[in-house]
Amino acid sequence: MEIAASKNLKIIWDWMRLGQEAESADCIVGFGCINDDIAIRCAQLYKDGYAPVVLFSGGLGRNTKSRWSSSEAERYRDIAVELGVPENVILIENRSSNTGENITFSREILKAHGLADKKLLCVHKPFMERRVWAAMKAYWPEADFTMTSPLLDMEEYIERTMAQDMTEKAVIDVIVGDVQRMEIYAEKGFQIPQPLPDYVRSAFENMVALGYTGELI
Repeated sequence: MEIAASKNLKIIWDWMRLGQEAESADCIVGFGCINDDIAIRCAQLYKDGYAPVVLFSGGLGRNTKSRWSSSEAERYRDIAVELGVPENVILIENRSSNTGENITFSREILKAHGLADKKLLCVHKPFMERRVWAAMKAYWPEADFTMTSPLLDMEEYIERTMAQDMTEKAVIDVIVGDVQRMEIYAEKGFQIPQPLPDYVRSAFENMVALGYTGELI
């Protein structure tokens, strides 16, 4: 990645992360995507005693439907079990294909298990923290939750996601595309507004000018 792209992407990355501290909860909710580090982070949080139940949410989304045959949630379950999480404490939501469905379908499952009004610890990619937080506020405003993510810096995240059969540009395209979604999805009611600061908007426009447009709407 060239220097200009790295500097602008870091501005975006830092703003999209919330940096909340993980808190004890009644259930850990891992949002599915192409990056296995979410499953690994959820497994570690469980083993560290943050919650007694784990729910993995995800069918096949825009970056996994052409790569995987099993659902994101089932893949995450298998990883977590391999890392020592008992299978009987794992709940599966395997129908969703986007963040709104992740939240809606997970809420249904948690309600069925008496956990919908309990404390949740939500786990997604570092640069998805703000967008998931804003989506939770729209789809499930009464939820009691905190956000966390794999403990990876930007370079580590890109490198590890490339190992999932994605090019560096494709990984960066997703991050840039999610900045655009912050505004478009708020307009559509998919999340509460999170106005872009001028310096973040400038970084986004610079990334677009550099050609990182593959995931723009």
